[in-house]
Amino acid sequence: MGDPYLADGVVFADVLLAIGKAVVAFVVLLVSVMLMVWFERKVVSRLQNRIGPNIAGPFGLFQTLADGIKLFFKEDIIPTRADRFVFQLAPYLALVPAFLTFAIVPIAGDFNGDNDGRVSMFGRETFIQVADLPVGILFFLAMSSLAVYGIMLAGWSSGSKYPLLGSVRASAQAISYEAALGLSLASVLLVSGTLSTNRIVDLQAADGFGGFIPNWNVIITGFVPFVIFLIAGTAELNRPPFDLVEAEQEIVGGFHTEYSSIRFALFFLAEFMNVVTLSAIMVTLFFGGPAGPDLGFLPGWLWGFVWFFTKLLFFLFTFVWFRATLPRLRYDQLMDLGWKVLIPLSLGWLLILAAIRLARNGQIDVVEGNEFANILLVIAVGIGIMLIAAILLSMAIRTARETRLKERGLVAVAVDGAEEG
Repeated sequence: MGDPYLADGVVFADVLLAIGKAVVAFVVLLVSVMLMVWFERKVVSRLQNRIGPNIAGPFGLFQTLADGIKLFFKEDIIPTRADRFVFQLAPYLALVPAFLTFAIVPIAGDFNGDNDGRVSMFGRETFIQVADLPVGILFFLAMSSLAVYGIMLAGWSSGSKYPLLGSVRASAQAISYEAALGLSLASVLLVSGTLSTNRIVDLQAADGFGGFIPNWNVIITGFVPFVIFLIAGTAELNRPPFDLVEAEQEIVGGFHTEYSSIRFALFFLAEFMNVVTLSAIMVTLFFGGPAGPDLGFLPGWLWGFVWFFTKLLFFLFTFVWFRATLPRLRYDQLMDLGWKVLIPLSLGWLLILAAIRLARNGQIDVVEGNEFANILLVIAVGIGIMLIAAILLSMAIRTARETRLKERGLVAVAVDGAEEG
């Protein structure tokens, strides 16, 4: 477990290798963010029948760089009533977790046959990722929880009510969807049996059903955890249609209203960096990461990068498609979706997957000696229980809503009677 170059102790060359991998990953991520901003502008413009950036550089590729330079030289204003230290620190608290999360993502490597993604660098075997932590998925959950602190502290430290409203919405939104995100991840961990991202990719590189269907976790877990992860992850990123943190028509510009210059840009850098990072995590957990067929004429590890980038590009386009297509939810709809739909569904599906695992191990043997029949029985019973629970939950919510409306009606009648008296 962990990077192979650390298995026989740490020497000075290993330290240089680790630093080099971190620097390269940081540069790759920054360039990816710059291209992501350009990609989103161009795709949205095409979907809305516009042109998009096309002046700065070929095809407008340098437009993001030009915007960054412009923001860097703008005047940096700190409000008089702001907490200066926290106000200046908040943008970095939003930015750093995104990079630290990307550090556990394997972006290339040869996973065909008995290979586990190792490559040789400077005479040492290593993985093409900054670090393969034994608790990599737990590290991802920790970083996703810490990211909201940057937004919350930015709103609180501004000394203004409108940014504070935006930051409060952000914390409530993150708490609401963190549980669903964690439960969908638990489904992947249940079928993989490991917390290492490299090992999760290696397990998905095996042959699937029939020898031609991929052994991806999105198929093994039954698609539902992936859909929940995609929705919850979009809400965690404050991306449309869940961008209630920056509801301009209600709270001006959101938590970053009082920011200017480069600190203002850092929040958007963090947002787009989180989009790239979350897309990479989804590719790793559900779609095999760099694992894919070796078609020859390229080194095996380079084919891993090709497959990883192709899958990553698909999800980046999906997030842009969401922005251009879906209208913003109301805040009550956002909370209802998180607490009343995603959390119960993710928990119920996790229990079904656990029961299927027990049936495969022979611990649930209702139809003696017939594993397939036992699995079908578990699935049927589990889905039936979930449907009954959904009906009961819907009835309880409807009853509570009707009771609340009746109470409001009685109060209104009493107020009208008092005014007439």
